[in-house]
Amino acid sequence: MFPGGDCSLDIVQAAADHGIDFVLARTEPAASIMAATTGELTGTPGVVMTSRGPGIANAMNGVAYATLDRAPLMVLADAYDGTNDHVSHQRFDQAAASVMAMNNIYYRFVHLASNKEYGTMPARLRMNVIGNPGIDKADFELWSLAVSVINGCGACIDAHEKALQEAAVTSSVIQTAVRFAAIIQSVAVAIEAGASTMPMAAE
Repeated sequence: MFPGGDCSLDIVQAAADHGIDFVLARTEPAASIMAATTGELTGTPGVVMTSRGPGIANAMNGVAYATLDRAPLMVLADAYDGTNDHVSHQRFDQAAASVMAMNNIYYRFVHLASNKEYGTMPARLRMNVIGNPGIDKADFELWSLAVSVINGCGACIDAHEKALQEAAVTSSVIQTAVRFAAIIQSVAVAIEAGASTMPMAAE
């Protein structure tokens, strides 16, 4: 376990009350790999608990390992309840994913097409959420950059990277967002590959 704030201490105590051992790890990747290894060796699901946002993102190495080796693993992470919808810290708004999924396809076409006339045409895509995404604007730009990296839209990457630089977001923070995007994509590929080789229940 690599606990964060909020409810983690309550869960640690509840686990102790039920005879479940608590093992503190130095990092989320170590905690998730330890839990996955426990599951693989014992056949009983290993459990790892992390904080939200970067905490659970850092645990993805262990999740990928558990997926590839079919190790039983349960991942717990805290979250904001409905009364804290205004809080944007360590939160991902689905607006970034949905809008970028649309924009990345369109602007990748505009960028790659030999006929540059398309770049002069209005996109006519509904993007009102960009003006008021519901989270901190810099956070929204970071998530939008991450999605654009995964989808391979060069024009979108340049636009969001420029917006982040103008917002005084450091290059190291921008690189971290891209690193997270790479990790998330690798886990998605591992899960998809695992699902394609998993025997169907009917078989």
